[in-house]
Amino acid sequence: GLSKLGLVSVLIVFVWLGGNQVSPLRPICDLRVLEHFVREARDSEVIMRGCRGGCGAMKSYFVPLTSVDFAFWEHIDVHEQAVEVQTGLSLLVQALSTAMKAMSNSRLANALDNNISNIHSLSQILHSLDLQVNSITRIQKIEANYLPRGFV
Repeated sequence: GLSKLGLVSVLIVFVWLGGNQVSPLRPICDLRVLEHFVREARDSEVIMRGCRGGCGAMKSYFVPLTSVDFAFWEHIDVHEQAVEVQTGLSLLVQALSTAMKAMSNSRLANALDNNISNIHSLSQILHSLDLQVNSITRIQKIEANYLPRGFV
């Protein structure tokens, strides 16, 4: 078995490693990034409202629901939440891509293209956050399995 000093040393190493790892950038936490995405979406909305039927893509598209029942959402597994968000983003990209192809207004097409790019960026950010959560969960499981038994 491990002595108390050995266990303390192992825990110090875990804390030291955890504190000194290069942490990935977390742009989702930077309000400036989110504000940029929101501003570009609003710009697209303003351009679209200005079209009044003259943009060429006036038909119905399937897009995700934007309302959230937070009481229900809080009780869903984190991975189910991630799948739901990623599915919604994918559906939105499909609708925007289809609409963009039918655009006769190049300004609106460019705005939609920027929004598609922003959605891809958000998807990558969310994907990286999911990977970080999975990695942390895996490390916690390893610690739970081996440290109490005295293995390192």
